[in-house]
Amino acid sequence: MFLPKYPDSPTPPPAHTHAPADPTPVHRALPSVSISTGTVAAVLVGGVVFTALLAAVAVTAVSVAVAAVVLRSLLREHHRR
Repeated sequence: MFLPKYPDSPTPPPAHTHAPADPTPVHRALPSVSISTGTVAAVLVGGVVFTALLAAVAVTAVSVAVAAVVLRSLLREHHRR
């Protein structure tokens, strides 16, 4: 019921009959971009600094979360007594 039905004799695809107007492809030159060594160094240093800042924020967030859990447990124990 759900099987595909294939034709008995498949017809070949139509042949390409007309010739292209311009047989040679047109190559357009891309503009050359020169990147200096200082630019590469600045991008690398910026990436390292940004990564260090993200790591510092992550460590700070984890330490604040741990401190909050500890304080909450201390306050809970204090209220039970």
